[in-house]
Amino acid sequence: MFTGLVESTGSIVALTPSAGATRITIAAPTLANRLNTGDSIAVNGVCLTALDIETSAFPPRFSADLAAETIARTTLSNLATGSIVNLELPTPAGSPLGGHVVQGHVDGTANLIALDEITPGAPDTDWRLRMRIPEALTRYVVPQGSITIEGISLTVAALSGQDVEIAIIPHTYASTSLHTLLPGSPLNIEVDVLAKYAERQLQTPTKHLLTEQYLLANGY
Repeated sequence: MFTGLVESTGSIVALTPSAGATRITIAAPTLANRLNTGDSIAVNGVCLTALDIETSAFPPRFSADLAAETIARTTLSNLATGSIVNLELPTPAGSPLGGHVVQGHVDGTANLIALDEITPGAPDTDWRLRMRIPEALTRYVVPQGSITIEGISLTVAALSGQDVEIAIIPHTYASTSLHTLLPGSPLNIEVDVLAKYAERQLQTPTKHLLTEQYLLANGY
């Protein structure tokens, strides 16, 4: 499990397609030495398995394999060499949950409409991000609710149809990949998994819910 609090950024070293999975190699100067083969790491919000860790390389790096499902559902295979990516290691049990519950299971991609300064020219301005999400995901998004964009836990500021607005503080803009994005950039999106579970429960036939009638009929 992740929380959407980006620990550091890395950069794409190589993307190597093959007859099977595509191999992605990522420079991770501050995190590679904390990885072991088989560990999970979130890359732009996508949970990957670390392989071929090279701590003696310059810069230190790791690789991961992208399955066909990952390529189809995320933006990772479209990244160019040198692209900045957001990195996060899993949250240890018992640690403070600073963001929200993030699985690293991308639900789909959005398109960046704009990322505008609130106070143009100010050294510490905040920003307003606007994006268009797939219609199928809109039912999981609510104002002041949580959403993960490129692996970053963020709060929805406004929602109009498929257009979502997010307020970005200066620290988040500067310390993540957001400052490298341009209008039209595709974004990995993970909606709040709690919303999906709630929807699933509402779709479950009443006879399987823990109603008073069910408990009495079963001796509780």
